[in-house]
Amino acid sequence: MSSARLYRTAAVLLVLYAAAHSFGFRTVDPRWNADTTVAAMNTTFQVQGVTRSYWDFFSGFGFFATGLLLFCAILAWQLATLPADVLHRLKLVRWAFAGCFVVLTGITYVYIFPAPLVFTALVAIVLVLAARTGAVANG
Repeated sequence: MSSARLYRTAAVLLVLYAAAHSFGFRTVDPRWNADTTVAAMNTTFQVQGVTRSYWDFFSGFGFFATGLLLFCAILAWQLATLPADVLHRLKLVRWAFAGCFVVLTGITYVYIFPAPLVFTALVAIVLVLAARTGAVANG
């Protein structure tokens, strides 16, 4: 499979991941028995002159992560459009992008849940294949 097709696949996976994350990360299922924790997270406090809660902080970082996933989707799509010689010269970008998602897969495995793990691992695999294919295409 060509690196362009692999990067486009990664971009689509990343958009789906961002959408699922955005709609799901603030969902609290009653079966989790997390009501007390969520209630405590809604307690407000003042930091740097603004009133916030840990739920605000949690939500802000969740939306921040969604924004980064969308940026990664744009980056993947842009990499797919590059001529082979340009893509070949972006070795550090190709491998840093792939390596980042390999590390995120490990973090997701240790700290998060199976559904995000599947997305993160699939993106990591596709990006590693794309980085390798981009290197092989131009020797």
